[in-house]
Amino acid sequence: MSEHAAWSLAGKTCLVTGASSGIGRETALALARASAHLVLVCRDRERGERTVQSIREGSGNRTVELMLGDLSVMEEVNGLAERYRRKHDTLHVLVNNAGVLNLSRRRRVTREGFEETFAVNYLAPFLLTHRLLDILRASAPARVVNVSSVLHKRARLDTGDLQKLRRFSGVRAYCHSKLALNLFTFELARRLEGKGVSVNCLHPGGVATGIFRDLPAPLRGLVRLFAISPTRGARTPVYLASSPEVEGVSGHYFLHCRPARASTTSYDGESAQRLWRLTAQLLRLPEAQAPPADAGGGTPTTRGVHQTHAGRR
Repeated sequence: MSEHAAWSLAGKTCLVTGASSGIGRETALALARASAHLVLVCRDRERGERTVQSIREGSGNRTVELMLGDLSVMEEVNGLAERYRRKHDTLHVLVNNAGVLNLSRRRRVTREGFEETFAVNYLAPFLLTHRLLDILRASAPARVVNVSSVLHKRARLDTGDLQKLRRFSGVRAYCHSKLALNLFTFELARRLEGKGVSVNCLHPGGVATGIFRDLPAPLRGLVRLFAISPTRGARTPVYLASSPEVEGVSGHYFLHCRPARASTTSYDGESAQRLWRLTAQLLRLPEAQAPPADAGGGTPTTRGVHQTHAGRR
């Protein structure tokens, strides 16, 4: 298949966050070309409307719509989920793509008091997925795709300082947020085993996107020189969102459209459950606090992935 191609998603509804640029936009374009009913989540109305129009024109798909939401603010994440629920009764693919990287030395805090990187990269996917989970289950088979990063391997879980109050580093906060996203992915996969909703995460590759906007101009030039394009970076999320090869495959970390090994900590079931409980408390989600009675450690038991990817792009 070509770089932009996806397997047919006719009759399926897909939601993509962070869709106005970069990997999110290219993922959305591919899913639109695959005939999905597409919902784009963007923060800025003007950019979002331009993106919707561009994707409609580039795909020939008129069933592309915009929903606004600042994913650094959990009140807006809740509002986004509520608006989606009022308008749609199905959701087959949720792509949690939106992300932020703070390359300054200043710790940025949202109006709700959360460290920004932790809020956008981890709390927002956790909360949005939680709020839409019943619709995903009712739409089964359904998929949750979380865009992580290989940089999670540079982090260790510190549940005593989740929001990096001590010795703040923007890069360290980013790595930590992606490790937390992996732990959430694998814990959710364990909880949803047998429920018809697969949950996987991925590293898209070193992609030249707007996430590096805080870099000095010479360093941005180096990133562009050595990084891959957003189109190539979208291959794995598109694969996980649409390929029949991964139907029912859950609880895995992917790289280049193949399952890969995440960090050892990512698979620590006890750490994942502890993080889940703390996150539920932060988000005031009492119904999400208690892990299921049969939850255990290790990697979830799921159907294996085909090792020969004849349909790889």
